[in-house]
Parts: sequence; structure tokens; C-alpha cells
Amino acid sequence: MSNIHGFLFILLACALWAVDTLIRYPLMYSGISAIKIVFFEHLILASIFSVVFFKSLKTIWNAKTSHYFYFFMVGAVGSAWATISFTGAFAFLNPSLVILLQKFQPVVAIFLARIVLKEQIKNTFIFWALICIVGAFLISFNDIKTLAGSDLSKLFSSDSFYGYLLVAFSVLGWGGATVFGKKLGIEGYSDEQIMSGRFLLGFLAILPFVTFSGEIFDHTIEIYGKIALMVLVSGILAMYLFYQGLRRTSARACTLAEMFFPFMAIIVNWVFLNKALEPIQLIGGGILLLGSLVIQLKKY
Repeated sequence: MSNIHGFLFILLACALWAVDTLIRYPLMYSGISAIKIVFFEHLILASIFSVVFFKSLKTIWNAKTSHYFYFFMVGAVGSAWATISFTGAFAFLNPSLVILLQKFQPVVAIFLARIVLKEQIKNTFIFWALICIVGAFLISFNDIKTLAGSDLSKLFSSDSFYGYLLVAFSVLGWGGATVFGKKLGIEGYSDEQIMSGRFLLGFLAILPFVTFSGEIFDHTIEIYGKIALMVLVSGILAMYLFYQGLRRTSARACTLAEMFFPFMAIIVNWVFLNKALEPIQLIGGGILLLGSLVIQLKKY
């Protein structure tokens, strides 16, 4: 049953990340850069979790060198740089293509789980994983339609090359963050300790981007209040649920469950913005749910 409990924790985390979009995207469309938003999120989270960090100083000081690398992958690469890279890719590629390419994140995570965590990958798992990925692509049916109707020659322009590199880095970073987060849990670190390392290193990693970008922080209290609300919803609650789920399931199954985020985001838009789901998206969600449940129940 722990696998199912872990799956449910990850679904709840995806739901909270989806609710977060109701605040995040309006902020970005109002002219606030992604770097600013990510910076303030990490600043607040690093401040909150610094208490946990200092309480764990003895453990961290005596940690193996490999553990520092795991934290670096989770915090600097996964939490900060991958997020910036994914956002930056939109400037070079069709947004629909960026979203579709991100669907290959589970492939990276499954491959790394086999190498880093020595998780056994059976043929039955590969079959149901492919079912899940098909479901995820059907959920993004509107993005596929948009891409099909665009100028496909732009997919091979010189600027596109940089976009592909940025998306590739984000996919590697997020996939790696899942696997190395699982590794830290196996090594005995608590969810709170993993989160403290993630946010502190993420904050330090994003500082150079803020310094050299010349960003001006002159926003209203209302703006900072909205960012603080996102910190509570997606930074603390969602990440805590995510690591609870990751602790109870394999990294390869977890990364497939993470694909419910776009489906949850579509549902949130349906409920709050009256943007109805298309039948093919509902079918995709059902296929993704079926594949994920089979993997969890059969422990593939």
C-alpha cells in the first residue's frame, strides 16, 4: 500500500503546483521576469529552512563528498538552473514545442534511476511507462495542434539550437533532481533536510543571474504577497508532499506520476477559468492514470 500512498502524495503535490499557476502566470504576463519570481521564492524558502539547515550542521559537516554532489544536483541544478533554462527556452522555440519536449523528462529520470539507484527496469514497466507517456502527450493535444499549425521551418533555425539546449538541460536537471532526491532519502536525510539543502543551494545558484541581469526590485506589497503565497502552496506544501511520495515509491514510478501536473493544471483552468477540457485530454488523463496505477499496484 505504501506505493499507492506515495502515488497519492505526488498527485496532491501536482494539484498544488497546478493551483500555483493561477498566480505565477499572471505575474509573468504582468511583466515580472521569471528570474525575479524564482529568486524571491528561493530567498523566502531559504530563510525559512535555514533553521533546519543550522540544526543539521553537524550532519552536513560530516556528510560524504558524494552527498554534497546530490544536494547540488537537487538544489542548484534542479531547483534553480533547470527552471531558468526551461523559461529561457520559450524565447527561442515555439512554446508548444517546449512543453512537448519536457514530456521526455521521465525517460531521463528512469535512465538515471537505473544507473544511480540500481532500480531494476522490467519489460512490463517499460510497456506501462510508454502508455503513461502516450497519455501525457494526449493531455497536451492543444500544444500538438498549435505546433502542427506553425511554421515548421523555424524548428531548424539557428536560434532553435539554443532553445533545444535549454530544454535538454531543464529535462536533465529536473529528472536528475528526482533521482538524487530519492538518493538522499535512501542515505538517511529527512524530507526537511533535503528541502533545506534544495532551497539554500537553489538560492545561491540563482544569485549570479539576478546580479548580472540588472533586475530592479520595486514592486508593490501585493506582488510580494502573491509570491509569498506561491511559496506556501508550491514551495512548502507541494514539495513536502512530493518528497513524502518519493520516499514511498521508486524514482522511476515517481517521475511518471509527476506527469499529472499538466493535467491538473488543465483541470484548474477548467474549474477557475472556465476553460473546458477536450475529450481527447480526458482520455489522455485516463490513460495516464491507468498506466500509473498499474505500475504502483504491480510494483513494476
